[in-house]
Amino acid sequence: MIRIAIKIAYLGIDFCGSQIQPDVRTVEGDILQNVKKLCDLTDEEIDLRLASRTDRNVNALGNVAVFNSGIEDPLTLTKALNAVSEGLFYRSFTLVDDTFNPRHAEQRTYSYVIPLDDLNISKMTECAGLFQGEHDFIRFCKPDGKPTILSIDNMDISTDGDLITIRFTARRYLWNMIRRISAAVISVGKGESDISEVESALNGKNITFGLARADALTLTDITYPDMIFETVPCNTFDPRLKENLFKNNLEKRFFESL
Repeated sequence: MIRIAIKIAYLGIDFCGSQIQPDVRTVEGDILQNVKKLCDLTDEEIDLRLASRTDRNVNALGNVAVFNSGIEDPLTLTKALNAVSEGLFYRSFTLVDDTFNPRHAEQRTYSYVIPLDDLNISKMTECAGLFQGEHDFIRFCKPDGKPTILSIDNMDISTDGDLITIRFTARRYLWNMIRRISAAVISVGKGESDISEVESALNGKNITFGLARADALTLTDITYPDMIFETVPCNTFDPRLKENLFKNNLEKRFFESL
């Protein structure tokens, strides 16, 4: 039996969050089902752990799942998992030992995407700069008992066509933290809030800017020191990608015809 770490991708709209729950579809639940289809193992023997929890509707391109498998060739296992999966994409892998804890990551990167519309990019960029470094993010999270002082290593804003992407890089985040920060930056970009108000909130003043929508948020990658993941062959997802892209094009064509 091997223990493997696999980077996984999924659309959040397909799941009721990542953490396993009774009677609803979750990322952890699907991974367990996929592994059980291939290996005669119990939940306890599989010993599944995720690097990061994602809320309902939040997407991932690089979350990390760690578990035990009875299929000892990692490439064969990853290909088989993709063959039996309907909503998960197993993208890359590396073998780990029993002491590896996926939650002890070096960095986590998220992206938040919004329409360009009439947003003031310059003010948004200035506002984003406030959040870099160490702060008490008590006004920019949903408190759950964890320490609220932490550091954002980098936060930048870029445009691509008619979309704006806000990128976050940090070792860890608080519950709803990125969506609340994004809501503040968007509010400044719309002219609804002033940068000084955001700064006051960072300094502890009881000001909130709302909670940005979940489906625009994507966990793009998680990295670990001295750990290299081997990417699965590029054609692994071809059948599913073609079908999903065709469905998306049909939908796009419909809405553009209204």
